[in-house]
Amino acid sequence: MAKRFELIVFDWDGTLMDSTGAIVASIQAAATDLGIEPPTDERASHIIGLGLIDALRHALPDLPSERYQDVALRYRQHYMARDHDLLLFDGAAALIEELTAAGHILAVATGKTRKGLDRAFEVSGLGPRFQSSRCADECHSKPHPQMLEELMDEFGVEPELTLMIGDTTHDLLMARNAGVAALGVAYGAHPREALEAEAPLYCAANVAELAAWLRQQA
Repeated sequence: MAKRFELIVFDWDGTLMDSTGAIVASIQAAATDLGIEPPTDERASHIIGLGLIDALRHALPDLPSERYQDVALRYRQHYMARDHDLLLFDGAAALIEELTAAGHILAVATGKTRKGLDRAFEVSGLGPRFQSSRCADECHSKPHPQMLEELMDEFGVEPELTLMIGDTTHDLLMARNAGVAALGVAYGAHPREALEAEAPLYCAANVAELAAWLRQQA
């Protein structure tokens, strides 16, 4: 069967790596360290996928902007203390191998920094499977379409041949803004009903469902 999508772009946290809990706990711990009222689980998980400063602006709306860097530093310290314990979702590595074997171009568009993504690539062992990636400290934060636009330009792939996969509405809105199709995954940061409100092609309950859809439809 001919490929429907030539370029498949994955979000990282909450889509391939089971890191939502660690991110939420690290944001809350950073706020507590600095005597700031920590955000609720719901508020902290909603900002996953954004660049860190944009995320803090949403998670801690009453925080003076001059304190963002202090919170960001404490967040990174807490998260880095946990990240070697983080695991890929069951089936994620096999899915990436299958898509690679099928000849798709694979890329990552993430709210992580370049340093953070490189570290995640190394810990997970998946780095060599992705031909390119874009991070929040290199591009506008999601849902701005810059990450996807740059990836499509890099490989000369048209929007109609590009698919974005992510666990947040930020991912789905970025895809819409770039004019590309999107899949939601309901096992990450944002609830299914929020993802489905953005009308993705499909919303998978787990990696096995995601793999089955891609096998038949991508």
